Amino acid sequence: MKNVKLANICPVLISEDIIKTVNFYVEKLGFKYAEHYDKIDNFATIYRDSIELVIVQSKFGKVESNAKRYGVGYYVYIDPDTIDGVTMIYQEFFSKGVKMVEEPRRTDYGSYEFVIEDIDGRLIGIGLVFDNKIYFENSDVKLGL
Repeated sequence: MKNVKLANICPVLISEDIIKTVNFYVEKLGFKYAEHYDKIDNFATIYRDSIELVIVQSKFGKVESNAKRYGVGYYVYIDPDTIDGVTMIYQEFFSKGVKMVEEPRRTDYGSYEFVIEDIDGRLIGIGLVFDNKIYFENSDVKLGL
């Protein structure tokens, strides 16, 4: 039997106003889109580089962020390809008026990251592990060590 590797993850984000959400990701965060607004499950897929997200229209109920509902939690965490990329993406988003929740910083768990809030109140972390020894200290993963 052939060993198959997982190649991508595609988070699904629920939106009360799918067009407004997709427009935010396109205009403010630089994504491109494929819309499927005329389907039974009204959705769009958005893309930037190797990132793929699906935005689905809520059929009922208010959509709340993890932070609002539970007090913690990103919806998505995006890794740029370099540590310098974290700062460059921050500057890009800041210049477009994206709401910054946290400026770029080194965390106590070994990442360099910042946090934005999207138009629906979701927190999105953007960062990268800068210190493998700290990040993987208590781990069975031997990534980069």
